[in-house]
Amino acid sequence: MGKKKQKSKGKGRSKPKKKSIASRADRHKLYQAAVQSPEADVEYFSTVYKELRGRTAKSMREDFCGTAYLSCTWADSKKSRTAIGIDLDAPTLQWGRAHNLAKLSEAAQGRVQLVEGNVLDGLGEPTDITCALNFSYGVFKRRDELRRYFEVARQGLADDGIFITELYGGFDAIVESEEERELDGFTYIWQQAEYNPINHHTLCHIHFKFPDGSKIKKAFTYDWRLWTVPELREVLLEAGFSDTKVYWERTDEDGDGTGEYVATECEENQESWLVYIVGIK
Repeated sequence: MGKKKQKSKGKGRSKPKKKSIASRADRHKLYQAAVQSPEADVEYFSTVYKELRGRTAKSMREDFCGTAYLSCTWADSKKSRTAIGIDLDAPTLQWGRAHNLAKLSEAAQGRVQLVEGNVLDGLGEPTDITCALNFSYGVFKRRDELRRYFEVARQGLADDGIFITELYGGFDAIVESEEERELDGFTYIWQQAEYNPINHHTLCHIHFKFPDGSKIKKAFTYDWRLWTVPELREVLLEAGFSDTKVYWERTDEDGDGTGEYVATECEENQESWLVYIVGIK
């Protein structure tokens, strides 16, 4: 008979190391929580369209839709509303289908069309509203490229349609900097890494930081041209829009944004500002 096996006197197996919060986090969920407010956008779009056109908007096209959070929220807001979301990135669209679209009722899901495609191809039926939010049009760095996009956006509108986009600016917009904002369970970090005053090209990143010290660095990166308000308005008119309006965010006594946007033609510059620019077909 062989020798009886001896139990090891060494240390037992070490417990598996707990995964960091960053390794378990979903960057799209974090982005939606930190950056997007689709309910507020739907309310704003509805108000502006009613003011400009005198009726209730029913259809919306979301260019550069990403996870289609806004498209799904729009279609879910009224039974008469439909949405088309256009984006080139198939995995992001699929994430949106699984996490945003799937949460809607079957009827609401049927009112949302998500398309993997180029916004320059003019996909989908004419809509009351077309939007390009989160400064996504900044990928068009030349005037002719931007004008072509605005032409396509105009062609895809109903006869009384409007195009809505947004722009940021101010003293802080053109300096290399980092801005942190504490949110529920994580810290959102917006980094302006580079800015070229010659051509207004800017490189920005979004990072996320967690209570255990872990981070998701460069969760999202943006290589844009930072356009100006007059440039956007001029190019919209060159693309065939009949008129443009600028909606500036009002601030409280402390200088913080109130979420209320009003049409204006004269404002004092600020450290940072955010405006909606509307093109009227």
